[in-house]
Amino acid sequence: MGIEFVRGRQSTLRIYIDSDDGITVDDCADVSHQVSAVLDVEDPITVAYNLEVSSPGLDRPLFTAEHYVRFLGEEVSLVLRMAVQNRRKWQGIIKAVEGEMITVTVEGKDEVFALSNIQKANLVPHF
Repeated sequence: MGIEFVRGRQSTLRIYIDSDDGITVDDCADVSHQVSAVLDVEDPITVAYNLEVSSPGLDRPLFTAEHYVRFLGEEVSLVLRMAVQNRRKWQGIIKAVEGEMITVTVEGKDEVFALSNIQKANLVPHF
């Protein structure tokens, strides 16, 4: 599961749900109703926003170390908060996860990134 809040002209609270058995439209609707009820009572977001609940999809975002472990050997696209070797955008194969560090093989060379420096990460789908 992952949560993303995107501010903008029309802000969006995006919640990704996942299951080994897959996600149905009914699953998304159920979670949306439950989360919406809690948000209406707690009211933690002070600006107008849209609530979206969905499965992560083929280009699923990665949020936690567990996500990277689950997708070892898969291709990932990264956007870093702070540049490493003068680059903020990287793409390669997830090779290892050790604590809060991930190793990605980029063009045959291993690069190590701190999870705290990753602004955005998505799997790269192959068809």
